[in-house]
Amino acid sequence: MKINVLLPFDHIDPPGEFDTMEAVAEVGAAAERAGFNAGLVTDHPCPTGRWLDSGGHYAQAPFVMLALLAAHTTKLRLQTGILVLPYRNPFIVARDVATLDRYSNGRVTLSVGAGYLKGEYRALGVDFEQRNELMDEYMQALRVSLTGEEFEFTGTGYNAFGNRIIPGPVQKRVPIYIGGNAKRAIRRVVELGDGWNPFFTTSGGVNANTTRTAAMEGEDDLIAGIAYMKDHCEKVGRADMPEIVLGSTTAPDEKWTPPMLIDRIGRYRELGVTGTGIMVEGKTRSEWCDNAAFVGAEVIAKLDK
Repeated sequence: MKINVLLPFDHIDPPGEFDTMEAVAEVGAAAERAGFNAGLVTDHPCPTGRWLDSGGHYAQAPFVMLALLAAHTTKLRLQTGILVLPYRNPFIVARDVATLDRYSNGRVTLSVGAGYLKGEYRALGVDFEQRNELMDEYMQALRVSLTGEEFEFTGTGYNAFGNRIIPGPVQKRVPIYIGGNAKRAIRRVVELGDGWNPFFTTSGGVNANTTRTAAMEGEDDLIAGIAYMKDHCEKVGRADMPEIVLGSTTAPDEKWTPPMLIDRIGRYRELGVTGTGIMVEGKTRSEWCDNAAFVGAEVIAKLDK
């Protein structure tokens, strides 16, 4: 079971705690020592003030943050969680992914989604109503452009005819996970992705007031989603089952004990889940690092014992 952690670089208060190079170095080292599989950063390049004031969160430039993290770690995987793919030309994304993977010696995991903020789509000049079609198209464009070979691809308003993104990534196939709970997202996982990032909308670290997606309120909904994914694999002839990596096992401010969390993760593993996130709380950098160490010693280290 892969245990990931959402990194705290979206916290801008108090100033100086999580928005400095020293913070990246300390947080990255703490996450790596604790045994987390990957450190995740989210993506909101230009959210509206209304969304932020109603409970939304800030986010730093994901590939910049992951590059800084790469410089201060050696084993921790570098993961977007998630990158709103339709916001950017897919070849720009491919160049960022290939560069980061090359310089981090093959540690990139790309988790992508269609997003949901109309105001942010509007600010970035992208058609919100076409986001699902763009997702499917951009996924295909990523695949052909991340091979390290010359490629051709015709997309919506752009055309690659004998272009190259070289050097390519170290990994022969950069893992691409797809977020979302809707059936369309699950079909996209099966047809185009390596893994599924479902997330609970009531207790999995998601603010239901600011995140609009298909409901996943508990284990029964997760089981139904996994069954739908298996059925679609059979329908399209996919032999291997995509990975299932939950966004989070814990909710913000949830009071949990290590045995409770270990049992919960064990139950998810029985259902076929291959990874999950754990939210580490901490209002200061030292508090966050101490809590990460606690999770490492009392949860991660004991999962397989």
